Formats: sequence, C-alpha cells, structure tokens
Amino acid sequence: MTSKTEKLLSLLNGQPVIPVLKIANVADAVPLARALSRGGLRAIEITLRTADALEAIRRVAAEVEEAIVGAGTILDARQFEEAASAGSTFIVSPGITSQLLDAAKDSPVPLLPGAITPGEIMAAREAGLRFLK
Repeated sequence: MTSKTEKLLSLLNGQPVIPVLKIANVADAVPLARALSRGGLRAIEITLRTADALEAIRRVAAEVEEAIVGAGTILDARQFEEAASAGSTFIVSPGITSQLLDAAKDSPVPLLPGAITPGEIMAAREAGLRFLK
C-alpha cells in the first residue's frame, strides 16, 4: 500500500459518510463545519463549484481544527494545486486525467478520483491509486 493510500485511509477511517458541501456564502463554511464535526462528521468535501469555495476551505482548515477538509469537483492541475494550498487534506475529482495524475504525483495530498469506465479504472490502478469514487 502506498503512503498516500495509507494517508487517505487514516484520514477517512471511521467516517460514516463524507458530506459534500457547495458553499455559496463563505460566512456559512466555518459554522457548518463545526456543526458537522460536533455531530460526528469530521470529514467534509467542499466542492469547487462556487467563487467562495477556496476561501471556505482556507477558513475551515484554519478555524475548525477537528475538521478533515477536502476539496471536490477538482478538474485540473491548477485547481488541484489551489485546493492543496488552501489547506485541503484530500482531493476529490469526478474523473481521471493525466494532468490530475501528474499533479497528484507531485503533491503530498491524496487524490480520490472518480472512475466509471474500465480504462479509467486501469489508469488509476496503473498510477498506484487503490481507492476510487
């Protein structure tokens, strides 16, 4: 098992579900993350579908110590790097591209990509990924 696989497992171990959040107002991010953490849902995925998403990740990572904040809907290497720099502890993408795989290879932040086709699953396996969305 690779160290990134082990890191992903240790981050998400014991999490019954990972709420997927679309933060439309950055002021909602910290209170929502705190409420979810208090309710036993420490791991959250904040999607990059809004203009406030990266700032929401920054604030949750900085202010909600018990939260395990990840970034979702990551489509390219630039978004991967921005999300990692904002404080994401894991990255979720809807699919696999060579650009994303390269960004993940050069980062300590684990990637959890989506895969549907046999080709995507084989590409993920070839890249050393063992867990897929």
